Amino acid sequence: MKLKRNIIAYAGLGILAAAAFCAGGCGRREAPLPEPTPAPPVIAESDSLRRMAFPTERKLGSDWDTTGALQPTASGRPESALFGSVRTKRVGKQFLPSFHEGVDIAPLNRDSRGRPLDSIYAAADGRVAYVNRIGGNSNYGKYIVLAHASTIGQLYTLYAHMSQIASGVKADQPVRVGDILGVMGNTSSSPIPPSRAHLHFEIGLMVNAQYDRWYRAQKLKPDHGIYNGGNLIGIDPLAVFQAQQEDPEFMFVTYLDTIPRAFEVVLATSHLPDFFRRYPRLWEGPVFNGRGVVMAVSENGLPLRGWNTGEADLAELGKKKWRVRKVDADALGRNGCRLVVKRQGTWVLGVRGKKWLKILAYP
Repeated sequence: MKLKRNIIAYAGLGILAAAAFCAGGCGRREAPLPEPTPAPPVIAESDSLRRMAFPTERKLGSDWDTTGALQPTASGRPESALFGSVRTKRVGKQFLPSFHEGVDIAPLNRDSRGRPLDSIYAAADGRVAYVNRIGGNSNYGKYIVLAHASTIGQLYTLYAHMSQIASGVKADQPVRVGDILGVMGNTSSSPIPPSRAHLHFEIGLMVNAQYDRWYRAQKLKPDHGIYNGGNLIGIDPLAVFQAQQEDPEFMFVTYLDTIPRAFEVVLATSHLPDFFRRYPRLWEGPVFNGRGVVMAVSENGLPLRGWNTGEADLAELGKKKWRVRKVDADALGRNGCRLVVKRQGTWVLGVRGKKWLKILAYP
């Protein structure tokens, strides 16, 4: 059954959240650690996401807005359960758009006390990358990350707010599509009432395989290593399911071309960002020249393509480390991530954008 592309008129279906970090050089550095040899990208001849199953007992359908399959926030608006800039949160004295990195799926079955009974299933073949069994040390609560091989490199699915994780589920364990991972719940470091229990489900790519080094250097806690949600940039799960159902030859690299390019950023750098080492098919043109990178980026910070800077790019940069260019206001929409913001008529990286770029370019 074909999924409606616009469940709620203004929300739509679009393109895991940008993480916090420091822009530029933040204080004095100690002697640098030797840079680890990057692991070769995990690239398969076909996409494991080509054969997907829905991660809960619900079935994907076109009538999600009328069947209660989506679990909205306390606002009660169904669109708040979708992927994208579909939420609003208070920032200081303002209420600003907020980006939601996945889709929130409501339970089908509850016990006599109203607690969900639905099993959670692996959405595709892969392996268990990470298991967090302590509900209170993450906004995701108890959560699991699975890794899946594809034609562009390693992809990830994330299953959050689980009440129980199956006892046999452990890191590096292979999984097959439909394997039981646990039970739906409402765990989180921020209270979620049982009445709004749900599965928060994400599909995404990893920003930087050295994220754990950066995170420890900031002395941040708790530490979930490279599988911290801030190191996984999400893609609209429902749109991926739809594309996979409509095209039996589904290829993830081709699907990424359908995601709107919200802006481009020019970065002066002497080393190729880890992201393009692990996702080499997203690099265009000649091999990296050691001078700089231009990236076309989604609203929430997913690099969709990268290529070498040209002489004109470097001339416009001058002594600056980065520059924003070619912003598409329509693709930005409500701009819930605020990676780029407009100041005095010019688009620049906001506080979040500088942090996003720092992690992407680390070390």
